Amino acid sequence: MKKKIYLVGWTILIPVLAWLAYFAHYTMTGHLYSILLSFFLIGSVLAAVYHSETIAYRVGEPYGTLLLAFAITVIEVSLIISIMLSAKGLETISLARDTVFAAVMIILTGIIGICIIVGSIRYKVQVFTLQGVSTAMITLVAIIAFLFILPNYTISHDNGEYTSFQLIFISITCLALYIGFTMVQTIRHRAYFVAPKPKDDLETEDQEILPEKPSLKVTMLSIVLLVLCLGIVVVLAKYLSKDVDALVVGAGAPKSIVGVIIAGIVLLPEGIAAIRAAYNNRLQTSLNLAFGSALASIGLSIPVVAVASVMADFRMTLGINIKSTVLLGLSLFIITISLATGKTNIMQGFVLLSIFLLYLFTTLAP
Repeated sequence: MKKKIYLVGWTILIPVLAWLAYFAHYTMTGHLYSILLSFFLIGSVLAAVYHSETIAYRVGEPYGTLLLAFAITVIEVSLIISIMLSAKGLETISLARDTVFAAVMIILTGIIGICIIVGSIRYKVQVFTLQGVSTAMITLVAIIAFLFILPNYTISHDNGEYTSFQLIFISITCLALYIGFTMVQTIRHRAYFVAPKPKDDLETEDQEILPEKPSLKVTMLSIVLLVLCLGIVVVLAKYLSKDVDALVVGAGAPKSIVGVIIAGIVLLPEGIAAIRAAYNNRLQTSLNLAFGSALASIGLSIPVVAVASVMADFRMTLGINIKSTVLLGLSLFIITISLATGKTNIMQGFVLLSIFLLYLFTTLAP
């Protein structure tokens, strides 16, 4: 008998208390208050994971993962634009690039690497549908080249920047590719993104028994709470951004680490959901979440931020340096080889995770 899904009390209470705590900033300040808000920020992210998974069970794959990817992109875009508009001068000229690049590296090497390790420890070998992964990979590689590599070789502008006309054209192209991928994922070739039935030698007694679909009432309440969670994550992250920036400057760390922190915050819900899916032998869901997040992050975030930059007349650098190009190229090469057979093993995860740790280290110590 399948278990039913109910809403856990803390997932309802945390976002409500977080909103109340945020509105208290008119009367409260100080380090303790910032720590309290940080606690509510993390709690709201975890609550968002719970509600997004509840909705995902109701709508089914791959719509559930697509929904979460879109929600996370809303957070990312809101943070980037709000911080860029509130800052002055050239302080945030590379914020969008640093944040989206960090998101791509975290997803491709960190999240997928951990998912493969977690799944391999429990099940040794996990399988997924190869056609869906290859479709996502070719789309992702093309968009990455357009946005991160090509700006370094155009001659109309210096320092890895596109002109306004180039930026709009590239943004439309990337957006079209993302929409095309979404159509393939949800309509034309939906079966490519559904987990294959496990073979007898891969079945285990620990295979998760999925719960029955939540009721319409539970689903609607989860949607409302998910919106509340995502909204408070945006406003709290923006409110705490000054504290984060001061902490980075005080520690003597590069400004690019701010982008890593933002990306880490907005990807935490999907990262947790992906790891849990891999632990429960649903690697296909993990990969859907990971690649969907990467494509939404770069294929949706950059076009929206690009339009905002043209309308608000602020500059935006997209081209990455040689070090980042090497790490990105290595990540794409390794993950392409690792996911080329439709099966995973623990060594693939270790290699990807080592690249992620190297990326973090060279960001802190360039």
